[in-house]
Amino acid sequence: MDVRGKVAVVTGSSSGVGRALAELLARNGASVVVNYAHSAQDAEAVVASIRSAGGIAHAVRADVGRDEECRALIQAAVDTYGALHILVNNAGMTHFIAHPDLDAVTDEVWDDTFRANVQGTFNCTRAAAPHLKAAGEGVVVNVASIARVRGVGSSIPYAASKAAVITMTKSLARVLGPEVRVNCVAPGFIDGRWLQGGLGDRFDSAKAATAASAPLRAVATPESVADAIYGLIAHQIFVTGQTVIVDGGASL
Repeated sequence: MDVRGKVAVVTGSSSGVGRALAELLARNGASVVVNYAHSAQDAEAVVASIRSAGGIAHAVRADVGRDEECRALIQAAVDTYGALHILVNNAGMTHFIAHPDLDAVTDEVWDDTFRANVQGTFNCTRAAAPHLKAAGEGVVVNVASIARVRGVGSSIPYAASKAAVITMTKSLARVLGPEVRVNCVAPGFIDGRWLQGGLGDRFDSAKAATAASAPLRAVATPESVADAIYGLIAHQIFVTGQTVIVDGGASL
């Protein structure tokens, strides 16, 4: 897919991987809807960065765990730019809970995690599907995690939610083809604000240990994950229902 002139919605794109991807898509000629749930200031900074480089973007607030807000987000993209070709389900959340601490995993933790990570991915894809099909060349990329593959990560519910996203990717690929391709990326440790905030003082040691165990001797960055997503959008035109692991080989 040549992304020039295409319209993209990237959920959770006010920072991290979402921001890196929104800027990458815009640099290559796509019009981008920058979605955020909480930080309007961060989202507007992304929009300003894109526009200053000559790109096209605007910000739309939506909590992807709420179906009506997903529908409004997608409709805002179509109303503004006239179509929708690309959806990246990047928004997500977690509670950082040590895996042995089973009692800390409350019903609220399960509900929060699955509403954002699983229902949010489904809600946005369902809202986008008619527009992606109408475009005749649609792409969905979901963002999961290596937590699903190894049963590790910030919490057991988070790992389970990302496993659900990967399974959902296969189901959606079957039902949305041939007009729409649906794929997934599963990043490992990402050097960025999200993990820094969650791990606190443990961040540097965890980063070093992960890098030391990986064949590529490094951890992912928001930009390297964005590159993998962009490849599934722009280049892998005969791939659907698949998950690409982006971890420098750490999970081998």
